Amino acid sequence: MRYFNLQSYSASRIAQGCMRIASLSDKEIDTLIKTDLECGINFFDHADIYGGGECERKFGEFLKNNPALKDQMIIQTKCGITNGYYDFSKEHIIKSVEGSLSRLGVDSVDFLLLHRPDTLMDPCEVAEAFELLSTQGKVKCFGVSNQSPYQMELLQKYLKDIRLCINQLQFSITNTGIVDSGLNVNTEKSEAIDRDGGVLEYCRLKDITIQPWSPLQHGFFGGTFINNPDYEALNKKLNEIGEKYGITATSAAILWILRHSACMQPIIGSVNIQRIKDIAKCADIEMSRAEWYELYKSTGKTLP
Repeated sequence: MRYFNLQSYSASRIAQGCMRIASLSDKEIDTLIKTDLECGINFFDHADIYGGGECERKFGEFLKNNPALKDQMIIQTKCGITNGYYDFSKEHIIKSVEGSLSRLGVDSVDFLLLHRPDTLMDPCEVAEAFELLSTQGKVKCFGVSNQSPYQMELLQKYLKDIRLCINQLQFSITNTGIVDSGLNVNTEKSEAIDRDGGVLEYCRLKDITIQPWSPLQHGFFGGTFINNPDYEALNKKLNEIGEKYGITATSAAILWILRHSACMQPIIGSVNIQRIKDIAKCADIEMSRAEWYELYKSTGKTLP
């Protein structure tokens, strides 16, 4: 497993998403987390809404039963989505974090992200909440998810000693919006339309780590593109590359993300033990530039 510097942490290039663990038994969760750690995955992504809080609670039970493993983990959670709307108020952020800490059974989390943008956000309130949580030692580092450059700039203006360091964005071989416009600058192609405000380049300029979510999904939670007959050419190319490197097609799809020079950290949500082991192998492989573009074009995209 390769690692990279994320603030003061040595973080695994691949992170384990915990959105689906609510339905697992304690034994299955035990096996899942220990498999992650054995494979070198040390970064675990949560959100207060996952499983209605049950995912954090079950993870907390694991930590309670395996306290020695806590020091091997980097724990991240998110807040801001509640009852059908978004809430970045100071009161809600603090209440959400305290709830997450209680369910996880920890004194602090390493990273806290705002979960999707709240157009009613008062950046002064968010800054007050972040600064209080930081001063109290309850949150070490902060970030956002699904935010544009100007949304991040607005918030960063009011943060004194805190720097936003993560932005979770949807990105996969079939969801390539953050790279399409950059590849098609000064053309009349529809892909040239910049829908995200140059968020990829902005994050790179500001040293903000992009965490791709749903890295194996097509559309907006449309299901996996792996072995999907609608993506025959893509799967053929994934299998070819997988065979070359001795990995699965699923691993090749993650390898495609890791190959980008932005040093992204994909969040895998799988709870399949063998799939996690397979994916972990790809972190030590370097895909060629030509292979990256072949996969990009295999979805029907063309270069100018």
